[in-house]
Amino acid sequence: MLDPETCLIALYVEVDTFCKAHVPAPAPRPGPTPSLCVSEVVTMAIFGQWAEFRSERGFLRWADRHLRALFPRLPHRSQFNRAQRAHLPVIIAFALHLGQALVDPGEPYELLDGTGVAVRNDKRGGPGWFPDAATIGSCGRLRWFEGFRLLLCTTVEGIVTGWGCGSATTSERALAETFFAGRADPDPGLSSVGAASGKAYLADMGFSGQECQARWQSRYGATVRSSPPTHAKAVWPKAGRRALARIRQIIESVFRRLLHDFRLEHERPHTIGGFLTRLAAKIGLHHTCIWLNREAGQPDLAIAGFIDW
Repeated sequence: MLDPETCLIALYVEVDTFCKAHVPAPAPRPGPTPSLCVSEVVTMAIFGQWAEFRSERGFLRWADRHLRALFPRLPHRSQFNRAQRAHLPVIIAFALHLGQALVDPGEPYELLDGTGVAVRNDKRGGPGWFPDAATIGSCGRLRWFEGFRLLLCTTVEGIVTGWGCGSATTSERALAETFFAGRADPDPGLSSVGAASGKAYLADMGFSGQECQARWQSRYGATVRSSPPTHAKAVWPKAGRRALARIRQIIESVFRRLLHDFRLEHERPHTIGGFLTRLAAKIGLHHTCIWLNREAGQPDLAIAGFIDW
């Protein structure tokens, strides 16, 4: 069991090493010196995603009481929010970098799945904070919800190799199309998709369809294997469906980690940039937990009693 300061310092050392090697020094600009450097912003953005802190405001109150010795120039919450959003590309890059360092080079396949993420009560009136992006859609977990649809790609050990999101009305197939296109032809605007680490993708019936799977194979070199819909003529045997469900259970555990243990389910961001920043930071924290668990000889996804708060 780690104390919070030890965990934070270990994370900072890893982030600072990454930033010195991969992040160019910021260009000189007029005005006062920022309260926090890039490494400090990324470290605090990632560490602040624990469900122990009910909100970002709660994390900064805790940091003000406990972390003044480590961060003597803590900024105001609004300034910290702006700094996090400004460094979103670095947070994404670090989360993917740490994940790739944990991936087994011999991974045979990756797991692909999507879920809904509510950012607002769909029963409320009015347009909300960003009506052009957060729409009302449905998913098996939430039924009807207002927010985004998250697409996640993981290894069989639960390491996230890439992710993307769209409005709630976006289908999983459409998200997968953009995801595979971003991996085949890297685009700075789609940096979160990461790089493929397996030879094929295992998915549920939401990604089924001979036509779309053939298109993904021919255009992007993405081999997708999924069980056919229940009403299809070609139905897998029960043993095959059970085997796929057993293998894919790990990605459901990762979703639960992000949604509940890292409070993604309860986030109510006011900007798209705020949502994307928190999502990337939560995936960075997920990889940090796996890394520290391996250092301590614990199971990858064990976080019960991870920190002695």
